[in-house]
Amino acid sequence: MQLEHLCPKTKGKLIFTHLQDKPSYFNKNGLDKDLLLTIALNGEGSQEIIINGMAHEFPSYSIIPLVSAQDYSFEKPERITAWQYSRDFYCNMDSYFEISCFGLLFFGYRGSQFLKLSESDREKFTALQQLFIEEFQTVDTIQTDMLQMLLKRLIILTTRLAKEQYLEGKIYEKEKFDLIRQFNILVDQHFKTEHQVSHYAGKLHKTPKNLTRIFNGFNYSSPSQIIQDRIIMEAKRLFTYTSHSVKEIAYELGFRDAGHFSRFFKKATGLKPSDFRKQQ
Repeated sequence: MQLEHLCPKTKGKLIFTHLQDKPSYFNKNGLDKDLLLTIALNGEGSQEIIINGMAHEFPSYSIIPLVSAQDYSFEKPERITAWQYSRDFYCNMDSYFEISCFGLLFFGYRGSQFLKLSESDREKFTALQQLFIEEFQTVDTIQTDMLQMLLKRLIILTTRLAKEQYLEGKIYEKEKFDLIRQFNILVDQHFKTEHQVSHYAGKLHKTPKNLTRIFNGFNYSSPSQIIQDRIIMEAKRLFTYTSHSVKEIAYELGFRDAGHFSRFFKKATGLKPSDFRKQQ
């Protein structure tokens, strides 16, 4: 089944997909302006998920959060339960930073974040799935509020799993971890024009050296690697979904010289831009 709800006030969108044979909101994000944040749950049996051109094993009974800029596809989408929503459906910037739209799930981590579900976790998520189905079928004036409340519960449950599994054995320092989140948000907003760590460090009132030390303390990718990954992610989307030339894409991503951009892309991906485009 695939259920959709549109918020009457903001026109924000929420889609709940459960074991749908051919889900229309999966696979490619493309360049659609209505990009969706996704929390995807895989059922029984592992499968392959392709994220930004790279294959990963999606273990059985596990969850992965996917940001709107990521291009992804599932080997067996009919086994997936997914919650997808636009930021204007649920983007509570005033709430505690961990569960906002710019919270830990989507901006506190980088890379492929697969979260394992224990037996008790599965029961919680199964119960939550049923509540979503019931609420989608209850059409009244407070339906949006109820769906937002259920979505907030989903985000809280998933965030707790992320903290337990990715911060295990580490000292959780709210201020330092929030600094990582703020850095990721700034990179997402300015990566096309600002490529240097020093720019973002200055915005956060830190030196590049101090910023790197904080990231290392969480076994996190370096600040420079995060900037590079975001540029490459966008470059791949542009090569896949537009016919823009290498020069045009280089310029859009803040490179004055197409040759410099091509070398940057090949060093990061192992492929020339032209070879990458041929594979799409």
